[in-house]
Amino acid sequence: MQLAEFICLLMLTGVVALLMTGIPVAFVLAGTALGFALAGNAMGVFDLTLLGAFPQRVFATMSAEIWIAVPLFILMGVALERSRTARDLLEAMGGLFGRFPGGMAYAVSIVGMLMAASTGIVGATVVTMGLLALPVMLKRGYGAAFSCGSIAACGTLGQIIPPSIILVLLADQLSIAYQTAQFDLGISAPETITVKELFAGALVPGLMLVALYIGFQIFYARLRPDRAPPMREAAERASFGQLCRVLFAPVFLIVAVLGSILSGIAPAVEASSVGAVGALMLAGHKVAARGRAAITIGLLAWLVLFVLAIAFDLREARAGGGAFVVVRSAVAFILTGLGVAGLAVALRALFSAPGSEGGGRLLPEIIRATLVLSAMIFAIVIGASLFALVLRGFGGDHMIERFLSDLPGGPAGALLTVMAVMFVMGFFLDFLEIMFIVVPVVAPVLLQMPPEAGFTITPVWLGVLFALNLQTSFLTPPFGFALFYLRGVAPPDVRTTDIYKGVAPFVALQLVALAIVWFIPHLATWLPEALYGL
Repeated sequence: MQLAEFICLLMLTGVVALLMTGIPVAFVLAGTALGFALAGNAMGVFDLTLLGAFPQRVFATMSAEIWIAVPLFILMGVALERSRTARDLLEAMGGLFGRFPGGMAYAVSIVGMLMAASTGIVGATVVTMGLLALPVMLKRGYGAAFSCGSIAACGTLGQIIPPSIILVLLADQLSIAYQTAQFDLGISAPETITVKELFAGALVPGLMLVALYIGFQIFYARLRPDRAPPMREAAERASFGQLCRVLFAPVFLIVAVLGSILSGIAPAVEASSVGAVGALMLAGHKVAARGRAAITIGLLAWLVLFVLAIAFDLREARAGGGAFVVVRSAVAFILTGLGVAGLAVALRALFSAPGSEGGGRLLPEIIRATLVLSAMIFAIVIGASLFALVLRGFGGDHMIERFLSDLPGGPAGALLTVMAVMFVMGFFLDFLEIMFIVVPVVAPVLLQMPPEAGFTITPVWLGVLFALNLQTSFLTPPFGFALFYLRGVAPPDVRTTDIYKGVAPFVALQLVALAIVWFIPHLATWLPEALYGL
């Protein structure tokens, strides 16, 4: 082994070890890369002039429009979470399914699915349902392990069901990797992969995972009815009107955001802004002491404008377009004004409402949480960019390419090895750390491997497999973040071993879903093919 390759392996081992100490990810990635670059230069195996490409990489990230969607999706999720939408959904669903054995577990799964499709923030969903559902389930005789496993697992659905932050980040990483793979193969006009294609690819596997969760909960409730009893008194409080009211907010956002992306009406950035505005208005409507009528009119105006944009091209501004074009433009202008007025009233209501953390106002609290999460992600992106640059400077990409190419089994064996490594890393590292360390290095190698025995690695299918694999990192002990979130809000009589035992069947179900998508790639590719002709 050459000295550069040995340093490369030492660098990978060192960054994993440092990440386990709890030092912030961005500092570990950037600091490790810089330290090994200086050491490599002193040994004569690294050229420091390569670091001159780092500012260009940062500028390229800043120039990529898709990154605007990240803080907007976070803002959407934070606003919806702080408006207690999950609380209302859980109460309504608990009442609806309360008369069935295991009814609260089904309610948790459905609420987790709806919150995933409208917020995508794992920590907020797990904490909210842990505070609301777990005490009720334990009081009604539900098993501690079964209750904890259901809540923790269903809270992680926001990582695979679009719109998801991890899918946005994965789409960007895979787009770069796919173009790199094609350039290496001598293709001068490379294709790319977009967020909407990955969203479409992940939708069916995500819903399939929900079905697996609920199927297991039904089986457990029948096998152990004493550990998942019915709650008949809760069902008596359920009403159709209450259900419609609590479903309006998530369904509105799902249709507005995901519908506009998948239908091609708006790309991810514009759709994320629609989601952020909608979430702020829905949150403002919930906390407003007055002015709810104006917010409702504003929401309806945006909805009508959305339908109008589907039917007609509102960007037309032709001279002599006729009376119809003039009337249509006037209606669109009036609807926009009503929508903006409703947004202004909602923002005023949010600024006047007390924050959930106490001692402040709700709107600054939402903005502050959005900024903190966004800054963390962007800092990791910059640190990962420097790490990948130094790794390539040591020849790490060629070393990994040779390693994967020499594995038995061809592309299938290489991909299986990568998936196994990612799964094991999930026991110790966060999904962001795994994604920004592994994907930029291995994805270009996998995507340029020639088909063998009918086994072809496509970018959308690979992205869905990565997303399902990364989702397990939230549930695998000892460092699964969903386990930490739930442990922090669980009652003192719930043991940590109960949480670990409870999530084990759901981790197995995630691996089952991963295996199904592996053997039936059409589950991830048929919807993108049907919508976009891929």
